[in-house]
Amino acid sequence: MKVPFKTVSGSIVAPQGFLASGVFCDIKRLGTGKGSDKGRKRDLALIVSTMPATVAGLFTTNQVCAAPVKVCLERVKTGVAQAIVVNSGNANACTGRQGYRDALAMTELAAAPFHLPSEQVLVASTGRIGVPLPMANVRAGIAAAAQLLGDDAAHAAEATEAIMTSDTRPKQIAVEFKLGGQTVRLGGICKGAGMIQPGMSATGARPSATPLHATMLAFLTTDASVAAGTLQACLQEAVAQSFNRITVDGDMSTNDTVLILANGAADNPQLRHPNAQTRKTELSTFQAALNHVCLELAKKIVRDGEGVTRFVTVRVSGARTFAEADAAARAVANSALVKTSWCGGDPNWGRIIDALGYSAATVVEEQVDIGYSAPGGRAVLWSLRRGQPTRATFKLLCAAVAAKEFDLHIRLNLGKAGAVMYAADLTEAYVDFNKGDVNDPASLGG
Repeated sequence: MKVPFKTVSGSIVAPQGFLASGVFCDIKRLGTGKGSDKGRKRDLALIVSTMPATVAGLFTTNQVCAAPVKVCLERVKTGVAQAIVVNSGNANACTGRQGYRDALAMTELAAAPFHLPSEQVLVASTGRIGVPLPMANVRAGIAAAAQLLGDDAAHAAEATEAIMTSDTRPKQIAVEFKLGGQTVRLGGICKGAGMIQPGMSATGARPSATPLHATMLAFLTTDASVAAGTLQACLQEAVAQSFNRITVDGDMSTNDTVLILANGAADNPQLRHPNAQTRKTELSTFQAALNHVCLELAKKIVRDGEGVTRFVTVRVSGARTFAEADAAARAVANSALVKTSWCGGDPNWGRIIDALGYSAATVVEEQVDIGYSAPGGRAVLWSLRRGQPTRATFKLLCAAVAAKEFDLHIRLNLGKAGAVMYAADLTEAYVDFNKGDVNDPASLGG
């Protein structure tokens, strides 16, 4: 479906009725590793709706989840929220009862200046695991952020910087479109560069088909009026084809979180599904815009992955079931041997078919096709057809994978199911970045 939306500036403050800020309160410097060794960078963000908003969220399915995730899991169930407070530099994970109390305290501190019930404030954290939050710094940061809230693009940019850890660049987007004759905006920011292979759900419970996966966080805002249940369903669909389809290093964080606030300031007829008063086209328009925003943000995470030099879209087709297609795509996307071959520009189909073979997918060697194309391209250069090497020359194959971005096509030719993963190569820089130096504790990452 082609949706008539346009890109606008301002990300999370582009929609009406949203304010944001980001401040430095010296959280990152405290045991945060070289990923955060970037000088005086903002490390606490505040996002506030000027009116109560419906809320939806998806969270890590890691069995060890951070205190802020536990808080949000309960609060999102109410369907109403008005603010989000986020810190970087400290994950507040594996911090026991004190960590949970600190997460609650963050929501209380953020609620107080606006006379909100603390239950309507959500919280997220990212950074080093197992280190208590420096609450004096956090308290000062929240107070400062509350005073600096604003609704222009600079405020959104400051909030975006404040949630970054090992990211090298900010990640934000906003779009504008029509719903019920009203102009609606949807914006988002995210962070993530390492410890990336989210597998999020609404409850934190891991579906049997979800594999184990620095933290990825995403915060979305819209001035559309959307019922809470509908908003949750829309977010689940969008995340399923975006954040839950990316991998940098195959590691699922303890803190992965996606939250969306919809405050209804655009005054469109409320989207509610199923409902005869909600035109299917309007709900489809909102869904398409949300899908687009989430996918663009997710791709930005992979492109900014730690040490990444290549962005590869792994396209599996012809599997017997979606679960098998997904298993095949993830096996290839997370194979250290495949990823290092991408780094070297080596079109090594042997490593690819090996990863397929040990995946949970049904694979028949004599049926497998493997090839390469430009991003989104239809002209595929096949290196393997029906399990046998083609006549494509090594020079041509090397040229196909020399680009910084390319698509890898895998046909299992056993059914009609398919899956896509957005993946990255594995480089010396990733290893160097993450190994740290035990003689210098400050160099050790999260």
